[in-house]
Amino acid sequence: MNERTSRQSHDQQPFVRASYSIGELARRTGLTVKKIRFYSDRGIVTPAERTPAGYRRYGPEAVARLALVRTLRELGLGLDVIRRVTNQELTLGQVAAEHAAALNAQISILRLRQAVLTAAAGREPTFEEMERMHQLATLSEAERRRLIGEFLDAVFDGRHTMSGRAGVRRSMTPELPDSPTQEQVEAWVELAEMSLDPGFRDVMRSLVEDHMADLPDGAGTPPRPDVVAVARELVQAAVSSGISPDSPQADPVVATLTTQCALAAGRTDDAQPHHWLLHRLEAASDPRRDRYFDRLAVINDWPAPEPLAPLIDWSVQALRARAAR
Repeated sequence: MNERTSRQSHDQQPFVRASYSIGELARRTGLTVKKIRFYSDRGIVTPAERTPAGYRRYGPEAVARLALVRTLRELGLGLDVIRRVTNQELTLGQVAAEHAAALNAQISILRLRQAVLTAAAGREPTFEEMERMHQLATLSEAERRRLIGEFLDAVFDGRHTMSGRAGVRRSMTPELPDSPTQEQVEAWVELAEMSLDPGFRDVMRSLVEDHMADLPDGAGTPPRPDVVAVARELVQAAVSSGISPDSPQADPVVATLTTQCALAAGRTDDAQPHHWLLHRLEAASDPRRDRYFDRLAVINDWPAPEPLAPLIDWSVQALRARAAR
């Protein structure tokens, strides 16, 4: 047989397709024989043929197919979805998008659970308190809005549409994002619990009423500074300098404080501005007020507010000391 005849004879031989036994496939893929047999029985990877003795033989594409199956299983996909992918009924992009959405939902649930447990670990709650915390953390957006709406309705006494009140109400409204951080969830649970406390509602209602009383009545009248804001600005330097509220060094600060706050509130004719201002600042000194606005800033991703309590406490002590003289 010459070289040409030999080459023609070789070209005419049938192509022999590589195949693997289930054991060889296990060694190549790192999967167990039992697992491959399971996938094979489920129709996810099918043998290319069977030997006369009935043993399964798999083609080379089975290696890549099983590698894909293993990856998808590690990502948490179910066998029915994997079968649809391997049968090209679904694209990997479609599956990835759907599974990512499902994972986001699971992550949100886990974040809520973690936040509730973290908050509970720091306070040793009763069973009833634990149940309430969980309920508050898992409220829907509509339920959260309704809860806060009821709280703010009580605080504003149903008159939040009046001039000046709508803006104040908006500044007190928490807006938990769709994908909150653990810190935001913890802040929401705490703020929601505060909003359910009748005593805290009374405190906030008093603060809002006092604040609204400082606003001018006329629609065209320019707004006056808030009394608490004026006190904060005037007292900051004295507190930072370590001036005692009942010391003589505090006298000029208190005199300026009284005059400026009376001017801001439109009460320059008040015969006893010390008494009025003392009542006004005592109402604003409740530490829960600071806590509410701190939690609000966390939820809304606002800059942390400066605590008012130390400045208001200094002002209250200074006014009391002079009222007693």
